Formats: sequence, C-alpha cells, structure tokens
Amino acid sequence: MSDMTDSIGGVGALSPEELTKNTLSVLSNVEMEVRVELGKAKLTVKSLLSLASGDVIELDRPANAPVDVLVNGTLVAKGEVVVVDDEFGVRITEVVGKDSDESNHTDKH
Repeated sequence: MSDMTDSIGGVGALSPEELTKNTLSVLSNVEMEVRVELGKAKLTVKSLLSLASGDVIELDRPANAPVDVLVNGTLVAKGEVVVVDDEFGVRITEVVGKDSDESNHTDKH
C-alpha cells in the first residue's frame, strides 16, 4: 500500500504543473470539430424547398458582428472572417472565458 501512496501523493508524485503538461501532451493529437457560425435563420419547409441559385437568406446578425468559433458545440472564441489565399479563415479577436454566459452555447439546429 505504501507504493500506491508514494505514486499518488508522496515521493515520485507529479506536481500540478507536470500533471497538466502530461495530460495536455496525451490530448495534443486528439482531433476536435471546430465550427464557425456566421449567423442563423429560420425557414419554413416551403421556403426551404423554394430556394434557388442566387437567392439570399438573411441571417440574424449584422454584417460587422463577430462570428462564433465553436469546438465540439461549445463557444470558445469570437472572431472576424478573413480571406487567405482564396480561402476563408477566422482571425480570433476574443477568447471566451469559462465564466462567460456565452461559453455554454450549444448548437440547436
């Protein structure tokens, strides 16, 4: 039993910093879904079925509003849309803190 005590809290135990570093290193190659949400719109099925090329769907945000960056459905940051070599990207302008009300955002599509 003393071997177990030593490995948990005694000689040879990891400091909180080492434990965090080791935990993060184990997770560093885990892939997660990152999604950028520009805005939302509600449509009836009839409206959806009548969409044609060139139609515009009005979103619930002004054009200058920041976009939401979600990781596995949780809001982690806000940013602005940029173009990099003919592809879209997002410049992070704000990292959302754990205490923010918006950090509990979940996708309800």
